[in-house]
Amino acid sequence: MEMDALKNLRHQHIYQLYHVPETVDKIFMVLEYCPGGELFDYIIAQGRLSEETHITFRQIAAAVAYVHSRGYAHRDLKPENLLFDEYHKLKLIDFGLCVKPKGNKDYHLQTCCGSLAYAASKLIQGKSYLGSEVIIH
Repeated sequence: MEMDALKNLRHQHIYQLYHVPETVDKIFMVLEYCPGGELFDYIIAQGRLSEETHITFRQIAAAVAYVHSRGYAHRDLKPENLLFDEYHKLKLIDFGLCVKPKGNKDYHLQTCCGSLAYAASKLIQGKSYLGSEVIIH
């Protein structure tokens, strides 16, 4: 699903899949290089985001809104999955838990996945959820 999502998602705040070379027993993904590190490490080093918080939040919101508009749910949004490129622009990464619900974005999901520390209460309680909705709860 990760390769499918990355082949279909083209956005300035989502890292890009460039090439998928294969061997007999392995598949490789050549991805955009983001040398600026994780948002998590940046927050720890800076202590907080202060003045640039609105810029950072807009970039995250733009990436997530685009993912949802294409019918996908990322399901593992966290500071560790947001990297800075060489221009200090955020890139959403790690679509390994991504899903494209059958039918449409109103399809309820059941799988509890992602990082527990960032999980919505519905996931922890084992309730069905909308992939595009639990990210904001």
